[in-house]
Amino acid sequence: MQLILETALLVSYLIPAGILMLFGMNLYYTLFMFLTRYKVARREEDRIMSEFHRHFLSDDLPHVVTQVPLYNEYNVAERVMRAVTQMEYPAGRHTVQILDDSTDETRNLVDRTAAELRAAGHDIQVIRRPGREGFKAGALRYGMSQTHAQFFAIFDADFVPPQDFLLRTIPVMLVRLDVGIVQARWGHLNAERSMVTRAQGIGIDGHFAIEQPARAWNEIFMNFNGTAGLWRRHAIEDAGGWEHDTLTEDMDLSYRAQLAGWRPFFLFDLVVPAELPDNINAFKVQQFRWAKGSIQTAIKLLPRVFRSKVSMLAKIEAAFHMTHYVIHPLMVCVAFMALPVLEYTRFRYSPAVFVVLFTLLIFSTLAPFTTYAVSQALLYENGWRRLRFLPFLTSLGVGIAVSNSRAVLEAVFGVQSAFIRTPKKGDKSAQLYVVRLSYEAILEILLGVYCFTTFFLFMHAHKYLVMPFLFLYAWGFTGVGLLSMFHFFQENRCGLPPTEPTPQTDGT
Repeated sequence: MQLILETALLVSYLIPAGILMLFGMNLYYTLFMFLTRYKVARREEDRIMSEFHRHFLSDDLPHVVTQVPLYNEYNVAERVMRAVTQMEYPAGRHTVQILDDSTDETRNLVDRTAAELRAAGHDIQVIRRPGREGFKAGALRYGMSQTHAQFFAIFDADFVPPQDFLLRTIPVMLVRLDVGIVQARWGHLNAERSMVTRAQGIGIDGHFAIEQPARAWNEIFMNFNGTAGLWRRHAIEDAGGWEHDTLTEDMDLSYRAQLAGWRPFFLFDLVVPAELPDNINAFKVQQFRWAKGSIQTAIKLLPRVFRSKVSMLAKIEAAFHMTHYVIHPLMVCVAFMALPVLEYTRFRYSPAVFVVLFTLLIFSTLAPFTTYAVSQALLYENGWRRLRFLPFLTSLGVGIAVSNSRAVLEAVFGVQSAFIRTPKKGDKSAQLYVVRLSYEAILEILLGVYCFTTFFLFMHAHKYLVMPFLFLYAWGFTGVGLLSMFHFFQENRCGLPPTEPTPQTDGT
């Protein structure tokens, strides 16, 4: 019986640790794919622009509709409206749709700003639906039904596109007729504001400077990131249109479009800056939505991916891609099982086995660090100086594992939850939206204390190999839990009411 118990405990610890190791190893492969295709892909971008200038004139440019879905975005609505109307494009061939589902004072701000911009000669429409069915996906679908345009640029409310965005994305669509979506790289408007934003900036850089181009350049599935992109209408329609049965309608549509034969294109040098949440609770709300939506999309589409005729490499990478947030419940499991493994097993196996496992685990754990380091060196002069924020980014990634684990489990078991959009501060002095504090902050602190206890028990037992990971978990869980409480009480000193979830649930 003792042997059975020991084996069960070790298996329950080593399996999640082994899966985490596989995700880390795959990140190295992603970095390899990026590095091997970098120069070739950059030459392809230059070739497209050269061919465009040889064969197309400004009179040949098609009508483009820019869509900006809004819901109670008072702090950023005016900024994005002015930015999208300033994008350069031939007169009479660019229409802006403000898809406004707002229920607060944002409506009046949108109407005033739109009237001013129309008076200045811009073609801007404010479109409001009778209901908010389908959230963002529903708004985008409704906006498409109001026009016959063949191309749609999409921006979230906290993004500020550069003036040449359309002139740099439309050429790809006109030269490469197989491309259904052109995705730009995200930049940051407020990366220097706090440790939270600095850490997020590095994480987003790793995704957009390494992972996304690696996928786009190697004929494997790349997702549209929901904003800062240009869609071809035929690709959307061939894929079945915008659907709202997942919280990541962007990933859902982009996978369906690629299954229908359309290709994604990533413009590495086209940067669209956006606002990063500087409040940890707002960041957790955003990550919860992404985590739950990704797993919902995996459940919905992975069977179709594996039945499709794409390469086996594309299928495997799609599985890693869509299930990436599974790492968070795995991390919680590893952190929780370390103490039972210490107390109830005798480590009967050869020490050499554990040394090998530990070496592999360390190597795979360093994969994100390597990716972030390459992205910072590639994007910024003296980018290595930014790496001093990596420990905080690591703690942040560990600490949100409790919240994201709930998101993953809700997706797996089909649990619906209220939709809460990420509050944004923008460039206005008024702060109207505050995220409600979740009970998960208490769980994070308790799990952090548990990991600290486990850490010291391992030290007392002279079991040193796992101690670095235990300390990382302990610091991450405790730090995020305490920071969640601090940010909530800091923002509520002004007496602002918490943001209430909308009465609708995801998938409705």
